[in-house]
Amino acid sequence: MHTDHAARGRTVRVGITAVASCLPESAVTSRRLQEHITAASGLSLPARTLERVTGIVSRRAVGEGEYASTLAVRAARTALTRAALTPYDVDLLVFASATRDMVEPATAHVVQAELGSRAHALDVTNACNSFVNGIDLARSMIVAGRARKALVVTGETPSRAVRYAPSGAQQLRDGFAGYTFGDAGAAVVLEGVERGGILDVDTETHSEHWAVGGIFGGGSRHPRGDEHTYFRGDGTELREVFEKVGTSVLDRMRERTGLDWTDFRHILVHQVTVPYLERFVELTGIPRERLVVTVPELGNLASATLGVQLDRVHGGLRSGDRVLFVGLGGGVSIMTMVWEKA
Repeated sequence: MHTDHAARGRTVRVGITAVASCLPESAVTSRRLQEHITAASGLSLPARTLERVTGIVSRRAVGEGEYASTLAVRAARTALTRAALTPYDVDLLVFASATRDMVEPATAHVVQAELGSRAHALDVTNACNSFVNGIDLARSMIVAGRARKALVVTGETPSRAVRYAPSGAQQLRDGFAGYTFGDAGAAVVLEGVERGGILDVDTETHSEHWAVGGIFGGGSRHPRGDEHTYFRGDGTELREVFEKVGTSVLDRMRERTGLDWTDFRHILVHQVTVPYLERFVELTGIPRERLVVTVPELGNLASATLGVQLDRVHGGLRSGDRVLFVGLGGGVSIMTMVWEKA
């Protein structure tokens, strides 16, 4: 599935007009995390195992009384200020995240209650592609005339789903991919623009791999019990699945739009570990200097990854600069989005 408004001659263009992100104050180094795991479990790991295997030096973690909605609200307030908008100017609020405050109601309502707006509010969840999915949904609603100004937010607190005291080597292996996680929030404002905007969106889904990794509790399969509230997944298997799926969605985007890697000012890619990012660059041929590398410093930020990266470069963008979003999410799904700054 793809959308190319320029090619179809549509008059409605939707762009990102403000960006913000939020990082918790507390930083947790891989060395400190490994010390905590070994002390709690009694297992012995070679020195700096987490850092050597993942390339992650540190990550951020929420503190007591901070939730997914907390990070989303902080990012949202900054984004609205940067867009010179009030909460009441927004008529669509999408909370798009792999994390939520609770099963029910939608965390979007928690965010909206804090902001004080009356927008149509809903959640979108699709693992690490949630935020890009949320942006695409908001864009579609504006194109359809259902909204004029949309606020898309994410708040990721995957650190709350990590098993810090594994009972043995098997639990350590099952939860090892969770040790890459870091917490963060992000927000974007979307509205109609005269030029540029979101030019192209494409998705590819391979749902036969849904069981490769995830947090399997809280739904009708496992409604109760701590065992299913921890992230479980084999990092090597996840990487193999994405390599098997290949780069076809990226190839289609380039063929359809006529754009090459050098036509993008920045290429934002979901980042799990440093070795995985290096393998991604090797498979795609994306020039490393186009990337915004965040994983060594912040870890795997789930769906907040691309929002944090965009916030870091947004201030330096000029009108006409293009940015490519590449999302990789459990389930599994791959997404691309081409955005040009108005």
